[in-house]
Amino acid sequence: MFLQTQTSQNIENYTSALKAIGAFSNLFSSSDKPFIQYRVAENAFCKAFGADNLARVDVAYDAIINGCGVGIKTFVLSGSSKIEKVAEFNSRSSELRMLKGLDLANKLADFRNERIEFADRLYNTQNRVYHIIGRDKLLIKVFETSYDLIDKNSIEILEETKSSLKFKDALNEYNFNFSKSVLMKRFIIPQECIEINVEILEEPINVLLNLAQPILNKQTDGAKVKLQNAIGLLTQEELIPFVDYVILPLYSPEAKKKLKEPIVPIKSQLNQWNAGGRKRDPGEVYISIPSKIRNNAPDFFPEKDVIFNLKIPNGKVLSAKVCQDGSKALMTNPNKAMADWMLRDVLMLNENEVLTYDKLRKIGYDSVKITKSTEQDYFIDFTKLDEYESFVEKISEAQDGQFKLFL
Repeated sequence: MFLQTQTSQNIENYTSALKAIGAFSNLFSSSDKPFIQYRVAENAFCKAFGADNLARVDVAYDAIINGCGVGIKTFVLSGSSKIEKVAEFNSRSSELRMLKGLDLANKLADFRNERIEFADRLYNTQNRVYHIIGRDKLLIKVFETSYDLIDKNSIEILEETKSSLKFKDALNEYNFNFSKSVLMKRFIIPQECIEINVEILEEPINVLLNLAQPILNKQTDGAKVKLQNAIGLLTQEELIPFVDYVILPLYSPEAKKKLKEPIVPIKSQLNQWNAGGRKRDPGEVYISIPSKIRNNAPDFFPEKDVIFNLKIPNGKVLSAKVCQDGSKALMTNPNKAMADWMLRDVLMLNENEVLTYDKLRKIGYDSVKITKSTEQDYFIDFTKLDEYESFVEKISEAQDGQFKLFL
């Protein structure tokens, strides 16, 4: 397990952070069970152990560290086990509604396992673990449990009703809720875990004011930084659409909207290598930057043909640029670097194999999220089905007021 590989100092820093965060529970809840919001739990974990925080993306893991994918969960404890959500299948609900019993359990196993294995390919993970922050009366229990694929060969149906399907495999028990298309897993609470006693402050606002006032009175840059660091675990800045990030489709939005095949163009974009006119390299590809993105985020990317860094999920940095007339394409240099990563390593396509929308739909991702870190540094991550459509429909607020889409 992950915690067994950590130094006592890192663990002490982590537990101290959780104890401090839990002390301010009355800011959010009147319960005697410490309140720790899930994003705060992820921030605390990543800060203490130096893990890569995956809050910006929707993948099977919340953090990556030293080749280990970590699913971080925080929930209230009750008894010796707890059923908690581990996956959502809203975009696949029409398929699941057609199935019952063992057929449904097998299909859920396929969807669940594909999502985990996709994340493993994205981040080159060799191990995975669930890291649990359990909250009990004035107490936090930290423990870990295995993060398993569903073993289809050992699936056994436990109960099927009009609202849910309960099943198990050789390792875990699951519960699928039909109406919400949510898969839940039973987490067993071990006898041995890290226990953190928490004293919940009665007047946390007054404590915060007393702590902050001396710093604010100094009005120095160093003091402000200290204050920001002190509250950093309790907050996480939201990224602004079209300013901090954009979503780019890996298909034709018009074809998808009209259900007109091929939804992924067979002779352009990620299938550009398949275009006619001249002999082409099987690694010749690009990602389209639609006019809706270019019009609403004209300054998001550097100017045409200006090189910038594009960090992919496994940590490698590709050299990239926007090109073609109107800056409508995102490419890498060499061009095949994009194909080697996206088509070969992640989507597992052979050379000269056409990418189809069915392939994207199977893995549950059909777009990419480009996040700007600096003017020269960007991240690329996969995003779930229909995320591009949701993105371009937004009317977002920018820092200087209303930011409306020009559609």
